[in-house]
Formats: sequence, structure tokens, C-alpha cells
Amino acid sequence: MKIGCHISVAKGLYPAAKRAHELNAAAFQVFTKNPRGLRPKKLNLKDAEKGRNYIKEHDMTLVAHTPYITNLSTPKADLQEVTIRSIKEDLHIAEAYGAVGAVVHCGKHVGEGVEFGKKRMVETLNFILEEYQGTPKLLLENTAGQGSELGLTIEELVEIREATDYPEKIGFCFDTCHGFAAGMWSYDTFAECVDTMKKTGYLNHLVAIHFNDSKVPFNSRKDRHEKIGKGEIGAEALSLFLKSDVFEGLPIILETPVEDESEYADEIAYLHQLRPEKS
Repeated sequence: MKIGCHISVAKGLYPAAKRAHELNAAAFQVFTKNPRGLRPKKLNLKDAEKGRNYIKEHDMTLVAHTPYITNLSTPKADLQEVTIRSIKEDLHIAEAYGAVGAVVHCGKHVGEGVEFGKKRMVETLNFILEEYQGTPKLLLENTAGQGSELGLTIEELVEIREATDYPEKIGFCFDTCHGFAAGMWSYDTFAECVDTMKKTGYLNHLVAIHFNDSKVPFNSRKDRHEKIGKGEIGAEALSLFLKSDVFEGLPIILETPVEDESEYADEIAYLHQLRPEKS
């Protein structure tokens, strides 16, 4: 298990990788571009190579994250075109950075209905991936269920992946806060959730975990991250992920609210305390 956190890439990948290492992060996540915008980003290839080499040298794992505002299920043709262009660029950046995958939020049907939303999402994914030959996978992240979000259940995420023409290019990123807020798992249903991951084949394609507590109650359908042990999920429930062998080897990425990245050092240390000693 590679425990780490989200790091700003504003100064470049190499400085971000060094910062992650300073915080004792064995894995880290960066945005491919401004998380609230879709403006193309000029890629600094020299910095990307230097950062990629540093990551490899220190045996770290990198996860990329696409902007929040893309919508894979938008009914508007112009917005679909922008989303396709943007995520193609995100995958190119993820490849240059040496990331294991690029996380993307599931689509929103914006009032057109779930079936339309899923069909549109599959169509958009096909356009994005038809010519893509890179190594990083596009990682579908489960959602909290706010508004008209899709991807609330393991079964739906697997269904969407399998409905595309390129399932081999798609993986998953599981967010603990989103899953809790969507009613997918809790302390009492953790084993059942893992069993569903196994039976559906989801676990075979799980590439990363976003590790967050929740400010809001179970099944509240709101996305509000909290520091580990300070929220409604609690450290005892979250530690089940850290103790489970089925998630061994995966990057565990903290996206908890901090005023400064230095706060992640204490949280990373805390997560290591929650893990059992390996004999």
C-alpha cells in the first residue's frame, strides 16, 4: 500500500514530486490543469522528464486528476466536444508525467435521465479513447450522488466500463467519502462492499483510492471531505481499507481539507499507525 496525498503542481511536476517525498508520501496526485477550467496547458517536457525520473528513483506512484468541470454525459454537443478535447489532453499529460492513470468524475445527466446519461457517457468515453494508445488508464471515480451525478454504485460503474468499446483502457478510482455519502459502504457493510467489488470484477480494475473522511452523514448524497478520524466515517471504519489485503499495493491518496500541504505529513503518519504491523 502506497500512502500519500494530493500535491500542487503549480511550480512543475519535479517540485511536486520533491514536496511529496518530503512529506513521506509514497504516492501522490496532481491535477493535469486548472481543476476549475479547461484551458489547454502548455506541457513543460523537461520538467516532466525530470519529475518522472525522480518519481521512479524514489519508487513513488503518481495519479493524475482531470478538471472537475468536465461532464462526460453533457447533452450539449459543444460541451461534449470541449470535454473530449480536454480529457484527451489530460491523458497526454498523464502519460508524460508517468502516472498510472487519470481520474475523471462520472457524468451528470442534468435532467435528461439516468439512461440517457449513461448512454451519453459511454459515447463520450468512446470518442476520447478511440485513438488513445497511452499507458495510463482513464479512471472512473464513484460519486457522492449530488444532483444528477451518475456512478453511485459499483455495479453501475462496471456496467458503464463494459458498455464502452475500449474497456481495457478504463480503470476505477474509489473515493471513500463519496462511497459513504452515496450509501455504498459503512463500517457495518464494508465486507459486503468488498464482496461486490470482487463479484463484479471491479476490484480487478481498481487502480487508486481517494482516502477521505466525510463531513456529512451516511447516504447524505453530498460531497464534503473531512480529515481522517474527524468526520462521520471515523478512523475505525476507514482503517478497514488499510488492513484489507485486497487493496495492497494500491496508491492511497489523501484529499482531506488542509490549509497547507505540510499538514499531510501528520495524516500520512497517522494512516501508517492505523495499519497493522506486517510480520
